[in-house]
Amino acid sequence: MSEIRNYTINFGPQHPSAHGVLRLVLEMDGEVVERADPHVGLLHRGTEKLAENKPYNQSIGYMDRLDYVSMMCNEHGYVLAIEKLLGIQAPERALYIRTMFDEITRILNHLMWIGTHGLDIGAMTVFLYAFREREDLMDCYEAVSGARMHATYYRPGGVYRDLPGQMPKYTPNRWVDESEVKRRNANREGSLLDFIEDFTDRFPKLVDEYETLLTDNRIWKQRTVGIGVVTPERAKNLGFTGPMLRGSGIAWDLRKKQPYAAYNKVDFDIPVGTNGDCYDRYLVRVEEMRQSNRIIRQCIEWLRANPGPVMIDDHKIAPPKRADMKDDMEALIHHFKLFTEGYCPPPGEVYAAVEAPKGEFGCYIVSDGANKPYRLKVRAPGFSHLAAMDEMARGHMLADVVAIIGTMDIVFGEIDR
Repeated sequence: MSEIRNYTINFGPQHPSAHGVLRLVLEMDGEVVERADPHVGLLHRGTEKLAENKPYNQSIGYMDRLDYVSMMCNEHGYVLAIEKLLGIQAPERALYIRTMFDEITRILNHLMWIGTHGLDIGAMTVFLYAFREREDLMDCYEAVSGARMHATYYRPGGVYRDLPGQMPKYTPNRWVDESEVKRRNANREGSLLDFIEDFTDRFPKLVDEYETLLTDNRIWKQRTVGIGVVTPERAKNLGFTGPMLRGSGIAWDLRKKQPYAAYNKVDFDIPVGTNGDCYDRYLVRVEEMRQSNRIIRQCIEWLRANPGPVMIDDHKIAPPKRADMKDDMEALIHHFKLFTEGYCPPPGEVYAAVEAPKGEFGCYIVSDGANKPYRLKVRAPGFSHLAAMDEMARGHMLADVVAIIGTMDIVFGEIDR
């Protein structure tokens, strides 16, 4: 037999399964991983430092671009921290809207994850299925904010505006005739809430479709069962949060343990795994999509029954209505001062965290009384998970490294910052 030598290979940074610009230096003994050394920083944009040079209200858009698959959840963590500093509370309707869009974002994230994770491991079809549903949810983002991804919809004191009364519609063109357009617009005739309700009616059956493709698929199980096992104790010690922690059997979820927004008023369950392997983490995320659907249904019912303001009525923090700004000199001054200088929270330090789709996303802000943060530190969930790459991959095959990267659900915007 020929002698097998140890090799050091680069996995990435332009690897289709690296989920961003990850450079993984792998020491291989034949096809078995001896050591995995993640090199991060290739996407570093200095988000935290940039935010320290801008007024508080001008950095919300930066948060969207951290984990660019969970846009509004990132905004939520940052906006909560600012609200803590200012000592304000958003109106109840705004809290329910935030809860609903946090869960829409969770489904968006998990659809992206299940599609790309499946593609990495060799399941092509589920990617096409998942992106079909992402289109509908992206339309919800666009309806409230005008942008399909980087919404900047959450603001200190509430949300940018109330839910629109109508959905954008498809129009006929040279490729799509009237009858096809009518079919596509069937669920867009009402308000945004009607459209989301129609989605929640359809979605459980669609999750069943993903499960039909994957859950009992023997190739899928061969690629995920027993891969990247993390015990509950190690998961806690490594700083895991979110599905990575719950997959190891620990029922920790900030929405239950430290409720924010309207999570203490909605009913849902926390799915947990038993074995702490890639397969359990897959099952946890699939069940999370079903639970998110449940929460969205409850939010729709409450929002239908309870109209009201979605922004606090303090023009030192929230801009006046546009019509008022055109007519009233004082409102114009408020508007100008707010968008040029922002506001000056009292000196102090705060940490606010939300249960983002990937785990605990937190913002730590130190204020010195100026109109911009003295210090801003983002606690990104993916960073702790990637740090465990060596421990999870050691002794596995090269092909399993791809499954382990997929199960972490990492996005490099938040890791490199």
